[in-house]
Amino acid sequence: MQKQDGRSTGPRSLQQALLRGAMLKCPACGVGGLFHRYLKVVDQCPQCGESLHHHRADDAPAYFTIVIVGHVVVSLVLAVEIAYRPPLWLHAALWMPLTLALALVLLAPIKGLLVALQWALLMHGFDPDAKEEIGDRLAPPSA
Repeated sequence: MQKQDGRSTGPRSLQQALLRGAMLKCPACGVGGLFHRYLKVVDQCPQCGESLHHHRADDAPAYFTIVIVGHVVVSLVLAVEIAYRPPLWLHAALWMPLTLALALVLLAPIKGLLVALQWALLMHGFDPDAKEEIGDRLAPPSA
């Protein structure tokens, strides 16, 4: 169910929204793409018209990506060092490309998860009944 301004008004399943966001799909319908470039969120879903421009991801996707990639790579580095004791050049040759690849692969799904989380929890303008922010003041709800 949607209002005229492209905001859905029905119940929002958190689990379903997170799954759709991780798959880079619209959290509302699960069909339309969430991004039109690598990390640029579409203003509206091309399939269902849901407004997605309200998201505020800022640096959170990067922070979560760093935490996840760091835990994975550091664990592997320590395991390989203890088991095989390879030379430092081999460590650099193994772990730098793996770190870069993991970060680039995980960044978009993590951002999709965060946008879907905001959508499902009605945060940052995703609430169809919330007043819109204008600078430091709240505007009256539009008719």
